[in-house]
Amino acid sequence: MTSSSLARALWMRTEPLHAVVYFDPDCRALGRAMGLKGFWHGYFPLRLGPLGAVGPAVAGSVLGAFAPGMVARALPSVWELVTPERAVAERAAAAAAALRRVVPGIEALAAELSAASAALTMMVEDAPTLARPLFAANRPLHAGFGDPVARLWQLTTSLREFRGDAHLAALADHGLDGVESLVLAAATGRVPAASMRLDRGWTEDEWAAAGERLTARGLVDADAARATPAGAALRDAIEDATDRLATRLLRPVGPETTLALLARLEEPARLLQAAGIPPRANPIGLPDARN
Repeated sequence: MTSSSLARALWMRTEPLHAVVYFDPDCRALGRAMGLKGFWHGYFPLRLGPLGAVGPAVAGSVLGAFAPGMVARALPSVWELVTPERAVAERAAAAAAALRRVVPGIEALAAELSAASAALTMMVEDAPTLARPLFAANRPLHAGFGDPVARLWQLTTSLREFRGDAHLAALADHGLDGVESLVLAAATGRVPAASMRLDRGWTEDEWAAAGERLTARGLVDADAARATPAGAALRDAIEDATDRLATRLLRPVGPETTLALLARLEEPARLLQAAGIPPRANPIGLPDARN
């Protein structure tokens, strides 16, 4: 396997562990449990808590794909209801509980994979933070969790945010803004179009305008429903660039250790996806391990 294919395989094996925080029913209810209005009102403090009480401009920049109006409805007012520190603690505890429900034997696996000398820990602690804001904020957090399952979840979250920061850099480098990236991803079949627009807060007019811009660039058809060959090639190039940038995670461990880690993560990833975490059609664009 090439370094890029190893980096992609690492994402596919670790992303389901991280994704419990978005798709496990109890985790989805965490916002309301903290006194917030619901899932999306809770999403922003739970995702952004490591950065501190940021405002909508910073949040919109580091998240990339959300409509400014949607972000502004939650921030900064949400920080009056829940502190960043509480959000960080609550999300890890809820994710650890979800992993314990879905993955038998997660206790022993977590103790193994989150140890100080383990590959996941080495990847996170060795990776650079320059131009990677969400990763930089998440990187030190695993050391603060005594629970090995919470620590494992946080390590996978840090890996996820490293790749996410890289993905936004790739989108920007290829000349796409947030809503354009979603329209193109939907046009290539990577994500469901209707739910992506609604869940990320874009209006029909904003979505249509983005489609028109992509049509003018020759990337999607006149209805912005299907990508052209040029659009599909651009989307593939963005994925390739993301994989390439994510290979930096592998440097401290090498390919053999990475392959061993992937083997250890195969069963947990399969069990999580079998439980719908994430579902087959998901906003992450993660391929189904059962296919």
